[in-house]
Amino acid sequence: MDELQADIYEWGESLVHFHLPRWDELPELDLYMDQVITLVDRYLTPVIRTDKHTLLTSSMVNNYVKKGMIPPPEKKRYTRRHVAFLVAITLLKQVLTIQEIKDGILFQGRVVGIRNAYNLFCEEQEKAVQHVCLQAMGKPEQTETEKIAVEYLAVKAATASFANKLLAEKVIEMESQYLEKGEHND
Repeated sequence: MDELQADIYEWGESLVHFHLPRWDELPELDLYMDQVITLVDRYLTPVIRTDKHTLLTSSMVNNYVKKGMIPPPEKKRYTRRHVAFLVAITLLKQVLTIQEIKDGILFQGRVVGIRNAYNLFCEEQEKAVQHVCLQAMGKPEQTETEKIAVEYLAVKAATASFANKLLAEKVIEMESQYLEKGEHND
């Protein structure tokens, strides 16, 4: 059990400072599809297992355009706005339906604007990942002390759902490896 606990602790420690790029950290230059996919992969590979979940493909991007979730590219070039949408969509599709994601993005965009909505999403996702990492490390939980505004409840819940799923998947994977090694009591 000590080895399992140490492995879970190490995993938590490796992600406790996970960072998503804010709006101003996204590329200012327009990108082609393959560059966008590579960039989103780089941003999200630390928290989404690519052996278990496909991060992003050109077909997915084209479908998001068709469904009106992201604006169409201009002359086959994608802007930071596209990258921001795709980061959020790729994370959220792990825990929400495409329609729920679309509705949530439309709502947040209208309430606070796309740039602010994206930055808020990144902050909340990082906090949620940090929270589960601290749990994995056996550190005391910090409780929420401020009231959550109603317009941010869905963001808070979705990011927490993703982070909890991430933790559950990782712990179950490690527990399975632990059992395979035969390091348990009968």
